[in-house]
This record gives sequence, structure tokens and C-alpha cells, in this order.
Amino acid sequence: MSPTPRIGLALGSGSSRGWSHIGVINTLVKHGVVPDVICGCSIGALVGASYTTGKLIQLEDWVRSLTRLDVAKFFEINTGLNGFVNKERLHQFLNRYICSDDCMIETLPKRFAAVSTDLASGTEVWFSQGPLIEAVWASISLPGLFPAIRHRNHWLVDGGLVNPVPISTCRALGADIVIAVNLNGNIAGKHFREVSVEPEPRPNLPDAEAGNWMEMISRTVKEYSDSLFSNHKENRDAAPGLFDAIAGSINITQDRITRFRIASDPPDILITPRLSHISPLEFYRARETIESGIEVTEAIVPEIKALIDSV
Repeated sequence: MSPTPRIGLALGSGSSRGWSHIGVINTLVKHGVVPDVICGCSIGALVGASYTTGKLIQLEDWVRSLTRLDVAKFFEINTGLNGFVNKERLHQFLNRYICSDDCMIETLPKRFAAVSTDLASGTEVWFSQGPLIEAVWASISLPGLFPAIRHRNHWLVDGGLVNPVPISTCRALGADIVIAVNLNGNIAGKHFREVSVEPEPRPNLPDAEAGNWMEMISRTVKEYSDSLFSNHKENRDAAPGLFDAIAGSINITQDRITRFRIASDPPDILITPRLSHISPLEFYRARETIESGIEVTEAIVPEIKALIDSV
């Protein structure tokens, strides 16, 4: 009798689309397809870590309750202009729904790894040991929203820049069968909020008055964030907002990189939820994204089971 194959689950990047990973995991486990290896990139690392520490139910309950205002509270400008995420609030969230600061990857009940990117060299960095919270934080540090994370004299940012769906990481950690979840299918060029935001005129102040300059920047960021988290009349001739421009650029990059990585190292099973209509920062649309994950996984479960039985 052949040994049971080790199943690896590669959870891809995709910002708010990543809540669909919750639906994928729950559906797989419901049908007895329990992964032995979990590898995640960005939001995939966050959801994968939550599952591995046994907190996925609490995370799902929380994300399903999110409103636009709840999401907006995570964003603020800081004086260093190195990110727009409230780090203290994020830290509290990670402690509550992922793990405590002293949780180590080596002590987890499953093999786990998170992927990040070295900002200086552009190489991917795998966290397969050490503090879990540090691994997740480094993997989700999306440029423009999060400040880069310092780790062993290297500055690290979101792993989606180099390996959006960490199939290779799963295989390296011993998976015989790799089920990959790609959140970046058909996302290039989507989904812009075409809104017009009229900036206030710049006050006639001396350049040396840094406090007033910071106030102006803060006001500008608020205007853009208001356009993101509020409904506005569509204006197709208006330039995209700040966050739309960042998110749209990252969408294009991740779409191209994902296509290349999957073509060069295809998984045994590829799950692609239909999420191109979800903007990267619409975390309050968890119900839709989770249901999409459930739907596509239910459809492919017979193929997964047949593959496992054939190994």
C-alpha cells in the first residue's frame, strides 16, 4: 500500500480578494482534503497562518462583519510618508486573529512558509522558521500602503512582487501534490473607481513650514481615501485616485508574474476564484469573496480526490 501523499496548499496574493482563501480551505477540509503543507504569499500568508494556528473561524466571523468604515480605520498618514496603514491597529489584529508575538513557525502543527521580497535585490525570501507574526507581516507589506520591514539587515516587502502563488515553496517543503489558489486571474486593468476628486488649492505658505505642508499632504490623502471608501458619481474622464493607481499597477504586475510562474512551475490543481470585480482594498466584501472560494472549490473537489487516489 502506497503512503498517503502529502498535500500542499499554495495560497496566492491578492489583497481583499484573499478572503476567498477562507472559503477554499473550509471546503477542502469539509471534503476530507486536509493540507499538510501551507505556503502563503501576502494575504495568502495571513489566511494560511490563521488556519494553521486554529483561528480561522474567528477570522472569518470578523471579516464577514467588516464595513467600509472599519476598513478605513486601518489607514492613516504618518510623518515618515512610508505607508498608510495604522501599524498599531494592524498589530492588534494580527495578535487576535493570527498569533501572539512569541508563536514560532517551528511549533506549528503543519509545515508553513510565507513569501516576502528583498527590496534591495528583488529576490524572494522564505520564512519557514522563526516568529510567525514577523513572517506574515513581512509577506503582506504591500508597497505604498505598508512600510518595508527590517529583517536581518534587509528591507522586505510584499512577496507578491516575485512569487504571487508560492507553488515552488510548497514543493520545497515536501508536498507531493500542490493545490494552488490564484487570485490574480484576469485582473489586469480592473477595477478602477472612476471618480473625480477636486483638490483644495495649495495655501501660499513658505516651503520651510513643514507642519503646514504635512497638513496639506494629509488633506490630500484623506480626499483620496474618501473617494476609495465612499460612493461617488462616476466620471470616466477623471484621473484614477492615488490608491487606485497603486492598486491598478500592482494588479498588472501580479497578473503578469503569476502567469509566468504558473506556466514555468504548474501546480497539480489550480483553483481560480472569479474575483476580478473586487478592488484590492475592498476588504468589507468578504461575504462575496468567501462564497466565490467555496463555489469554485466545490466544483473541483472530485478532480482533487481522483488525483489523490491515483498517486
